[in-house]
Amino acid sequence: MAHTLLKEEKLCNFINGEWVHATSNQYTNVTNPATLETLVKVPLSHKEDVDKAVQVAKTAQQQWALVPAPQRAEVLYKVGMIMKERKEAISQLLTMENGKVIEEARGEVQEGIDMAFYMAGEGRRLFGQTTPSELKDKFAMSVRSPVGVVGIITPWNFPIAIATWKSFPAIVAGNAVVWKPATETPLMAFELAKIFEEAGLPKGVVNVVYGSGASVGEAMVHHKDIRVISFTGSNEVGRHIAERCGQQLKKVSLEMGGKNAVIVMDDADISLAVEGIIWSAFGTSGQRCTACSRVIVHEDVKEKLQKQLLEQMEHITIGNGLDESVKVGPIINQSALEKIESYVQLGQKEGAKLIAGGSVMKNGQYEKGHYFAPTVFTDVKPNMRIAQEEIFGPVVSLIPVKSFEEAIEVNNSVEFGLSSSIFTSDVHKVFAAQRDLDTGIVYVNAGTTGAEIHLPFGGTKGTGNGHRDSGVAALDVFTEWKALYVDYSGKLQRAQIDVE
Repeated sequence: MAHTLLKEEKLCNFINGEWVHATSNQYTNVTNPATLETLVKVPLSHKEDVDKAVQVAKTAQQQWALVPAPQRAEVLYKVGMIMKERKEAISQLLTMENGKVIEEARGEVQEGIDMAFYMAGEGRRLFGQTTPSELKDKFAMSVRSPVGVVGIITPWNFPIAIATWKSFPAIVAGNAVVWKPATETPLMAFELAKIFEEAGLPKGVVNVVYGSGASVGEAMVHHKDIRVISFTGSNEVGRHIAERCGQQLKKVSLEMGGKNAVIVMDDADISLAVEGIIWSAFGTSGQRCTACSRVIVHEDVKEKLQKQLLEQMEHITIGNGLDESVKVGPIINQSALEKIESYVQLGQKEGAKLIAGGSVMKNGQYEKGHYFAPTVFTDVKPNMRIAQEEIFGPVVSLIPVKSFEEAIEVNNSVEFGLSSSIFTSDVHKVFAAQRDLDTGIVYVNAGTTGAEIHLPFGGTKGTGNGHRDSGVAALDVFTEWKALYVDYSGKLQRAQIDVE
């Protein structure tokens, strides 16, 4: 049976403003990772469902694009207000299906609320440019135009925040959306679709199709009428999407992995650094693309930092995220748990020294859930696999260095480039780090997490393909630039040919 907070036992796709059954009539269970309780069943849709959604989205988009952008924005204001009213209920559902602790769930929902109001503001902006023409009696400008139907594919770790990063700018810019949420966390899509409906978004502008990446995701990537794919997830899948979209000359935005580091210099506030490391490494059980996975620490303060870190970790409370006293929740599923465990074993084989955690938690209250103990390796070499590859769990590696220059070099030595952090009191190092750290996000005297929605979110190298979620930069993904020329000279002017 469905949980008391839920009215549904089986979810339906949301197509053309209607809740419709998937053609396959196949379902999979959505499980609370803290208790292994089945919350609801989610459909495993097929290509036919995607085709239906795209067809109605294409028709709806043609009318939606004609609605003045400030009026489109009014819908997002209403979405934000409804989300604000339901913040607590949505947060509890988020914790139940995802596992993250309730205070983090509230923060994620607030991120969606912020994004609604921010992107609604862009409805009165969506700025282009005017520029002088090189010819007399000629006017020149650029404007943003909607792309058409966009496909968004979102992950389970931030099931509502990332969806708002992608859908809200697409909507305010005049596009229609076909959305494939992660099958692990479909309830946030269900709730957000209901809110869109209640806010008065026209039918067909947002459509939700549940299902696997191999079925629904592939159908979206290959559909000729979906002109943009915006994806957040693994590098393996992201590369595949990029290849397929490239063959079709389809626009694609990728936000993928991270191997983020906190640098702690010898002049740092060690207590503050430890606080930042614990929050960045073990918050969301390390299941963030911005999670701290490496601590690059100056050798002169390594022992002091290590001692304080282990002491503070003793106060970490682990359990069901609905418990207000819990600070670290479960891992999303069994396969993720096994992946984390395999990396811990690998780290030990590589010669890293395990000094905390390192095991699945199975006893007592943890028996009915997916829990992994917060884990610390020390004396890790920069080229070890545990220091190079994304683990996506509560595992952090301490890497000693001799200098600021070496710290920067070690930070930049991985294939990813999402987030980085430095703790130092030296203003010279602060500015040099901001310049030299090869990541899309840099924090000073803070951890590697905490991005704000009005700044661009994304990274360099293997983290993405140059686009950004969030901020004004998000509009670039969902719009095309159009150059407009108005010649009021009354004669044919041939641009550069007629320039004297």
